[in-house]
Amino acid sequence: MNFYVQQSICIHFLKIEGITNSSVLQIGSAGIIKPVSNLYNTGGFTGPAPQAPRPGELLETPAVPLTSPTA
Repeated sequence: MNFYVQQSICIHFLKIEGITNSSVLQIGSAGIIKPVSNLYNTGGFTGPAPQAPRPGELLETPAVPLTSPTA
């Protein structure tokens, strides 16, 4: 079944408080919007992540592994 939409849109003010991944903001008719959300494990992780430090707590080691500088 086909249907055709003729529309006129006048927006005087549009305030968006926040938009996140997998969010869709649609104004008017855009045909079909197919939702998709992909989750990839590109690091090859197999276990849970370590606990994050509490706010204000100092780390004993760098949060990001550092390598030695190369010449």
